[in-house]
Amino acid sequence: MQPRRPRSSFQLSPRRRRGRLVLPERMRHAAIVVAALLSIFLTGQAHAEFTVCNQTLDVVNLAVGQKVEDADQTDGWWTIGANQCVNVIREELTNRYIYIYATDVFGHAILNGSTEMCIDRRRFSIRGIDECWQRGHIAARFVEVDTLEQVRWTYFLTGNSP
Repeated sequence: MQPRRPRSSFQLSPRRRRGRLVLPERMRHAAIVVAALLSIFLTGQAHAEFTVCNQTLDVVNLAVGQKVEDADQTDGWWTIGANQCVNVIREELTNRYIYIYATDVFGHAILNGSTEMCIDRRRFSIRGIDECWQRGHIAARFVEVDTLEQVRWTYFLTGNSP
């Protein structure tokens, strides 16, 4: 009689269960990672082109302004947790200047910008930056980010950002 091998919870070989192929947990995770990487490389799609990373200890809400089809446009809101990044513009940058406005969870501005643009209290996409109040929006001072005409840019929001 052959001695029985003790069953280990760590198995590398796939098993069949009721006609289905069942991979061990570690192999499933590896397969998901490989599939994700392959989809990125094979489709040629890159990650977002303008990313904001929150390096503060607080959650921030972010609005972004840029030129779209020869008109200024602002969009918001993205919520960024402490030490996290969010992709806010997903196509290659065509504008040298991107404008950002950030608030804390109480709605207080945490950046000191000089370019006045429009925002709203809830999720928004606003064309034009003139007469914010008259159009029912809120005027806010955005920080100008010079991307140096790069097609990809990451802005790091720190406790002492401008």
